[in-house]
Order: sequence, then C-alpha cells, then structure tokens
Amino acid sequence: MAENTKDEQELVSRLRQPQTARSAFNEVIRRYSEPLYHQIRRMVQNHDDASDLLQNTFLKAWQNLEYFRGDARLSTWLYKIAVNESLSFLARERKRYAMSLDDQESALANMIEADSYFDGDAAAELLRKAVVTLPEKQRLVFNMKYYDEMKYEEISEILGTSVGALKASYHLAVKKIEKYIEDHR
Repeated sequence: MAENTKDEQELVSRLRQPQTARSAFNEVIRRYSEPLYHQIRRMVQNHDDASDLLQNTFLKAWQNLEYFRGDARLSTWLYKIAVNESLSFLARERKRYAMSLDDQESALANMIEADSYFDGDAAAELLRKAVVTLPEKQRLVFNMKYYDEMKYEEISEILGTSVGALKASYHLAVKKIEKYIEDHR
C-alpha cells in the first residue's frame, strides 16, 4: 500500500473539509477497495463475507473520520479497521457455530476448495490452504508481508506489535507453511 505521502496528505486534507469530504471519501474507496478486499478475503476466505466486511470497514472509517488524527497514515488506519473487522467476524463465526480454532481452520480450508472465485493452480491452492492453518495473528502477519509486501514497521503500526515479534511470527509462519506443503504434496 505504498503511496505518495504528499498525495495522501492532500487527500486527508480534503477529507477534513466538509465541502470536499464526500468526494474525497469516494477517492478513498476507489483507491483502497482492492487492497483492503484482498487483505480481508485472505482472512475470511469467502467472497461474500469479504465484501460485507469491506463495506463495514468503509462505513466505520466514514463514521469515525473525525477521530482520525493523522498520527498514522490513512492506509494504515484503514488496514487496522479492516483487520479488526476480520478478526471480530472470525470470532463471531466461531462462537455462532461453537467452533474451536482448529474447526474454523478446517472450515476455511474447505471454503478454498469450493471457492468459485478462485481460479488459481494447484500450487496456489495449496499455499492458500497452508496459510489458513496458521493462527490468526501469524496469518495476518504472513498475508501483510508476503502478499501485500508491507514493511514490518507498517505492520507494527497496524497490529500494535513490535517489529521483532512480527519478524519471529513471520518466520514461524513460513516454517509452518513449508511443513504443510511438504506434508501435502
């Protein structure tokens, strides 16, 4: 989600002005929908759930725009909202279906197989299945680092975790994924 800092500052400035806030927020939606959707989708696996969570993310951002202080980048703030929405959704689903984390991981893996929106090859499917077996925090870190190519510092801002802990989490995630792939070839 790297972008021009000056461009983002200009967008934030427009968001703060009542007469330009709506058009600026439309720009936010246009600019961030795709990367946020992919982040959410990698967490929840289901297209419809990811679309709903993306809408919730933007709704929360719009409703809380006045509380955005600008301490973090706009993209970081949006990612934080999306991550929290995803984690809350997964927790609600576990509770709703009285699932353990292991059961939920299994259900997510089954969704990958049944996903009509996924047109990847066998290797990509195997990677997706491996990723959903990770604990939520490791899955988040892996997705942000591997797929979104975020720097550890940005992930640290979003998740509120130290860079050192993130590096360790990513390393563990990679090891678990390698083992999963090795075991399922």
